[in-house]
Amino acid sequence: MARLAIAKDFLAEYAKLDADARRAVEALVTEFARRPHAWRYLEKPRRGLDDRVRLFRVNSLWRGVVLAPDSGDTYCLVTILPHEKAFAYAAGHRFSVNQALGVLETRDEATIQQLRPALQSAARPDGRRLFGDITDEDLTRLGVDAQVLPVVRLLASEADLERLQVALPDAQYGALYALASGMTVDEAWAELARLAPGGRPPGRVDEHDLVSAMERSTDQITFVYEQEELPLILARPFAAWRTFLHPAQRDLAYRPSYAGPAQVTGGPGTGKTVTVLHRAAFLAARAATSPQAGRPVLVTTFSGNLAEALQAQLDLLIEDPAVRGRVEVLTVDRLAHGVVSNARGNPVIADEQALRTRWAQAADDAGLAFSPAFLVNEWEQIILARDLRTEQAYLGCPRTGRGRPLTRAQRGQVWRAAERVTAELAAARESTPLQLASEAASLLGQPRYRHILVDEAQDLHLAQWRLLRAAVAPAPDDLFIAADPHQRIYDSRVSLASLGISVRGRTRRLSLNYRTTEEILAWTVPLLGTEPVTGLDDEVDSLLGYRSPTRGQRPQLAMAVSRAGEFAAPAGRIRGWLNTGIEPPAIGVAARSAGLARQAREALQADGIITVPLRGRSEPQAVRVGTMHAMKGLEFQAVAVIGVEQGLVPAPAAVTPEDDDAITHAQDLQRERCVLFAACTRARDQLFVSGTGAPSPFLPREARHALGARDSRDVTLRA
Repeated sequence: MARLAIAKDFLAEYAKLDADARRAVEALVTEFARRPHAWRYLEKPRRGLDDRVRLFRVNSLWRGVVLAPDSGDTYCLVTILPHEKAFAYAAGHRFSVNQALGVLETRDEATIQQLRPALQSAARPDGRRLFGDITDEDLTRLGVDAQVLPVVRLLASEADLERLQVALPDAQYGALYALASGMTVDEAWAELARLAPGGRPPGRVDEHDLVSAMERSTDQITFVYEQEELPLILARPFAAWRTFLHPAQRDLAYRPSYAGPAQVTGGPGTGKTVTVLHRAAFLAARAATSPQAGRPVLVTTFSGNLAEALQAQLDLLIEDPAVRGRVEVLTVDRLAHGVVSNARGNPVIADEQALRTRWAQAADDAGLAFSPAFLVNEWEQIILARDLRTEQAYLGCPRTGRGRPLTRAQRGQVWRAAERVTAELAAARESTPLQLASEAASLLGQPRYRHILVDEAQDLHLAQWRLLRAAVAPAPDDLFIAADPHQRIYDSRVSLASLGISVRGRTRRLSLNYRTTEEILAWTVPLLGTEPVTGLDDEVDSLLGYRSPTRGQRPQLAMAVSRAGEFAAPAGRIRGWLNTGIEPPAIGVAARSAGLARQAREALQADGIITVPLRGRSEPQAVRVGTMHAMKGLEFQAVAVIGVEQGLVPAPAAVTPEDDDAITHAQDLQRERCVLFAACTRARDQLFVSGTGAPSPFLPREARHALGARDSRDVTLRA
């Protein structure tokens, strides 16, 4: 009986097809699954470079690419391409088994040979080559194919290696990149070994056994074990695509145990969230045999939108209802609300605008020379963050991270203003989310969970961390934390060590982006500026080595002279995306403010494009529209980011005046950069950025200069 495997790239390309083409693919593949002998009659291309590649006709425009190993009845759906590209793929690609890791690899042999003459002529004056000091034996040990070695020997610089990246398998490029960055062969091997299935390279590898290589390649290939699985996978290709794990992610997710809290960091798209989900599934499955089986596993984050997405992905990932029932998904705010509700009844959350009015009134009545924003920040970042209960505690507390110095008398004034506001909140029976977190932490008499997994951890406040620490007992595997300080979109700046949460020696960094194309990364990383960023472990976090193996279209930037003109541009782009077969829910639109997001929805609706808010459930087949903050942690095939202009990005109200507090001003600007960066990196394949009037100062200088050189007509510029 034939066995069917599906590659990640197949699902990615299948999701881009229009509805008619998807139906044709599903009918064909389902028919092949019913009649296994039909696979033997697939088309064998005349000029195929690899004799094991086959093609099947979808319709007049598309062909599917299938890998049919020499022995056995296993067939792998590799990708779907337009007719000419499918034949070119067969004529230029070769499949092989990585001799170091035992996984299936694909290399673009045609591109390698096309680059060879240019690499031969790129010799340095001194004749030195990039890997001149590395032996063939060592390169082979690191998994470099014997057929690739002659070209590798021609490389003279890192720029040459980068040119070759598009044609090489990820593992081979990663090994060469490690050597080029200064690692020794042993260090590169140690880095490479972590990518092996199960974290350990196989003892022996049969270079002819493609089926075993496929079985090891769990980050790229999944097997269909039951015929009923196939329509479920094809019905939700974009969601199914997300369940794949790269070996580095699998190593983290399925490690038998960590001695204490563990942390995974990395830029957008490196798989932190999917690693958290798989770790949760692993711990929940293991919990059935645990003495503490009664305590559930908690997956938590800061955002309701993200929590809903995590819930849906866990439903897809965990098939056993008993295991799924052991995993709770709650935001930290919902957890705090539940704990307090059980203790004293349902709390009322204070309105943010009304809260600022209270602070402004308290400052005016006391004659304080502080803005309401400064007072709120002082209350949240010092008083609530450090859980200060008395004036004496506040007077003697260091104000690390706050730029404006305060005299003892001024601190007393701030404390009395805080006492007044908190008393007014108490009288109104209202609380802020951070107050609830502090209260909940003190109310928990005993730990509630066996394990807690935290996604987007960089945006949690110290009060929320105290609650999480109280909700799980210190023990092996107590906390599993995923964070990226480059995506910090709130004011929280946390040192886990200050809470007794040590991740030293148990922090791993992911650097390969499996979501966003290299073109989108190259455009978005400069949005962050050059200021150093500190992580939750008090170490400077870097995006050095952050890269994507996927190539695609460059982002598009459009600036208009009117808001109506601006809205016309993303509307046209979205219609184009829909016409190419991108599912409406796989398209996201982000704006810095809720008001602008609402205007965009109205404009798109008037243009015939169905939209819903990010939380919308009434119309599943609709484009999602929301704020940049609400987009955080989500993922779309295509994203339009609107209103990226002076006066909106950075948002003036979100930036502390420099003469009020210079340090906080700089932190606010960096946070605004992170907000834009996070929104743009929600895109997997397509990114479109627009604005009205002058472009945001955060946009790349080259783009701003080119736009400034144009006249005042609506323009579109390839960034």
